Amino acid sequence: MHKEDQPLIFELSTEGRIGYSLPEMDIPEIDLGELLPEGYLREEEPELPEVSELDIMRHYTALSKRNHGVDSGFYPLGSCTMKYNPKINENVARFNGFAHLHPLQDESSVQGALELMYDLQEHLIEITGMDEVTLQPAAGAHGEWTGLMMIRSYHEANGDTKRTKVVVPDSAHGTNPASATVAGFETVTVKSDENGLVDLEDLRRVVGEDTAALMLTNPNTLGLFEENILEMAEIVHGAGGKLYYDGANLNAVLSKARPGDMGFDVVHLNLHKTFTGPHGGGGPGSGPVGVKADLIPFLPKPVLVKNGDQYEFDYDRPQSIGRVKPYYGNFGINVRAYTYIRTMGPDGLKAVTENAVLNANYMMRRLAPFFDLPFDRHCKHEFVLSGKRQKKLGVRTLDIAKRLLDFGYHPPTIYFPLNVEECIMIEPTETESKETLDAFVDAMIQIAKEAEENPEIVQEAPHTTVIGRLDETMAARKPVLRYQKQ
Repeated sequence: MHKEDQPLIFELSTEGRIGYSLPEMDIPEIDLGELLPEGYLREEEPELPEVSELDIMRHYTALSKRNHGVDSGFYPLGSCTMKYNPKINENVARFNGFAHLHPLQDESSVQGALELMYDLQEHLIEITGMDEVTLQPAAGAHGEWTGLMMIRSYHEANGDTKRTKVVVPDSAHGTNPASATVAGFETVTVKSDENGLVDLEDLRRVVGEDTAALMLTNPNTLGLFEENILEMAEIVHGAGGKLYYDGANLNAVLSKARPGDMGFDVVHLNLHKTFTGPHGGGGPGSGPVGVKADLIPFLPKPVLVKNGDQYEFDYDRPQSIGRVKPYYGNFGINVRAYTYIRTMGPDGLKAVTENAVLNANYMMRRLAPFFDLPFDRHCKHEFVLSGKRQKKLGVRTLDIAKRLLDFGYHPPTIYFPLNVEECIMIEPTETESKETLDAFVDAMIQIAKEAEENPEIVQEAPHTTVIGRLDETMAARKPVLRYQKQ
């Protein structure tokens, strides 16, 4: 499978070489055998590679050139909002006064950091239309679970224990039903109508006295705005349930519309998406949760409050669901998001939405003649195509994604949402230029023509990457866990 001779770091290993230089120890050496219980020490040295500093630098620099990231190329991963992260955010997060703090310092010694967190909460309250915000949750799905736990506690506090079901649209993020299940709820699916929006009649059918909440993304995962949102809120609230907002797509309505004004009771945000904290590869993330007034007593504690001129943590919250993350959230990501909000300002945040929506609609209309367009209407920040036309020619959506690698692009999201056959989900974000959008569209058009004229070149892609076509199923089920010497 290797198309270039790139040895493993273990294959570069030569006995006796070291890649570091440490000063002589000026403290007594400690026998770990005297400190650790029997059985906790290795019987043999670990099989680590032995390489020089130069070799290891060249090795990892070479590997980095084979990776794909937002800074190295277009990353139209639908639903993930993989936009450029301004480097000023990184610079501010590295200020000594932020980067060198310890989470267990006394509150009096970290007033600047607490002020930043409090001010960030206030900004997010204004942006979402909520009454209070917690920064504790570590990411989006964690925020979902936190919000659902507060909803569950709210109903239990009111003696309403029969509310055991959470309604989730068939176009929802996969984390929605998963979070509801982990929070102890049963999930009920509500169908989409022919326009890609929640079917109101089906919603009325599934909502009842056992409904705890409706989880909704607006615009939804198809990139379409739920224009009947006020009526949906009336249906759910009329049955005694709560309306939960999945903030993954806030990039489409930022500073243009507020979830709180749409009738939502709970909101989670993805600071690592909408507010440009770097993400991917497992984190770090930040998933603040905002709530309306009747849910404030159930916020995770401690709650950051302002007492006169001082900022402090309030632990006296008897109805709180408790702490959901140590050390009050991912502080570094919060600093990045705060920097982004302050540097953009209200006009800049509005421009984010305007450009994200413009970019998505421009690409959608250019690509519509060459792929099936399931919903022929204006989209928001992202849109879905269908590869059904290409599938009839023997070219699957997976093949299209692999072929895009030959053009230097990270593929868009494929086969999601599940209610669109051969789905291709594209999100350009607002940070990309028209030239970049046109180049990607041209590549997609060329692939569509190849599917008609020379399908083999698409079916056998990629051709230019270091690693050829992978067996993803085998890689997931039988990953290579460690290198073994032969």
